[in-house]
Amino acid sequence: MKTIDADQLRQFIAADRRGPVVNVLDKSDYEAKHIPGSINIPVGGDNFTDRISSHVQTKDTPVVVYCASRECDASERAAEQLENAGFTNVQDYAPGVKGWENKGYQLQGTAVSS
Repeated sequence: MKTIDADQLRQFIAADRRGPVVNVLDKSDYEAKHIPGSINIPVGGDNFTDRISSHVQTKDTPVVVYCASRECDASERAAEQLENAGFTNVQDYAPGVKGWENKGYQLQGTAVSS
């Protein structure tokens, strides 16, 4: 499984990216705090890999998954599910929302102070 760090993810988001950045937590967690430009597809939800497929052109399209922090294993589980489903360019941003915030990068959501 490939990993991506905060600076690489920031560049991926800023560039004309070809694939989604996916918050794999529950909807309420996503609504509270998420990385700008990311979408929410919970890893425990129905048809997780099918829902990801609807956001990519091919299974070679880059997909970045993240969750709350390094203590959270949801993004690792999501990456494994995607790889098992034949996705070939999955990257796990393991530091998650907490790591993004600790780098001083902007978050969006209801729990973010402006």
